[in-house]
Amino acid sequence: MTHSTTEVVVGGAVLALALGFAVYAGQVAGLGGTGSGYPLSASFRSAQGVNLGTDVRLAGVKVGAVTGIDLDTESFRARTTFTLRDSVTIPDDSSVVISSEGLLGGNYVEILPGASAFNYEAGDEVLDTQGAVSLISLLMKFVSGDGGQ
Repeated sequence: MTHSTTEVVVGGAVLALALGFAVYAGQVAGLGGTGSGYPLSASFRSAQGVNLGTDVRLAGVKVGAVTGIDLDTESFRARTTFTLRDSVTIPDDSSVVISSEGLLGGNYVEILPGASAFNYEAGDEVLDTQGAVSLISLLMKFVSGDGGQ
């Protein structure tokens, strides 16, 4: 009888730990968010490294997530939609850049705020964008001695 009681207690503790880890992982991944926010879109020459769920950051703080990526077959640009928290307002002269977390890190969408008195509204498109920079192409230019001339 002692072994079965111990096994039930240990099993319950393991189950509680697994459940706690699942909740924590969901919060870190942004899966259990409030669901509120407003959508914006932006087109990039290259959206390399950006996927559904990629962070959207302002001043290094996560303020939203990428909710859609599609190819615009007329302009051959990556059309990206993302949702920002309702509490975050972005001036309408802001720019959106795909940034890298470092050599081994992934990419994220960064908002560089402008100074306009007017803000983007839900559904607006950010026109001032800069796509992902390929680290491999930069290294190849450096090795070949082509400094962009």
